[in-house]
Amino acid sequence: MRLNRAEFALMNNPLRAAIQRRFETPRLLHMGGALRGGTALELGCGRGVGAALILERFGADTVDAFDLDPRMVHRARKRLEPRGRRARFWVGDATSIPVPTATYDAVFDFGIIHHIPHWRRVLTEVSRVLKPGGRFYAEEVLARFIRHPIVRRILEHPQADRFDGDTFRTALQEVGLDPFGTRESWRSFAWFVARKPDA
Repeated sequence: MRLNRAEFALMNNPLRAAIQRRFETPRLLHMGGALRGGTALELGCGRGVGAALILERFGADTVDAFDLDPRMVHRARKRLEPRGRRARFWVGDATSIPVPTATYDAVFDFGIIHHIPHWRRVLTEVSRVLKPGGRFYAEEVLARFIRHPIVRRILEHPQADRFDGDTFRTALQEVGLDPFGTRESWRSFAWFVARKPDA
């Protein structure tokens, strides 16, 4: 689903970018390590902050990224234009990723999956597009936060079949991924790193 006005503003401000750079990225790096090359995919690229971090901090050689909102894709392309062919963007849907099986060394989710009604389909696609030995890095918002009465008044999220940390970990295992690193804060926010087993 597309972001409403409040969340669009929330995602497109310097504070959100600072949190992503100074807190989320170091935590995921600590949990799952750097890539040291390879090709990565970002689900829901927003204005391109995550894609830049995947190249700069995680060490991917190239990054592909997409978003459901064409406005976001336009902003991301402008931001990453100096990177040339190292960054590629398109408008797309995370439940149906238009690439061959076993394409990526890593897939990144900076708080996108909780916006998607059929989130389990996304995890199936993540597992499909990851190479054996590839890693999935995810930062997510949990059901407790999404269902809070104040949050529900301001932000629009799907309400059916929302996940807590245990549900998300189990879903990762069900699609063939091994969640070897997990962290939670206030039962509202969580970080996961999972690995696709070698063939």
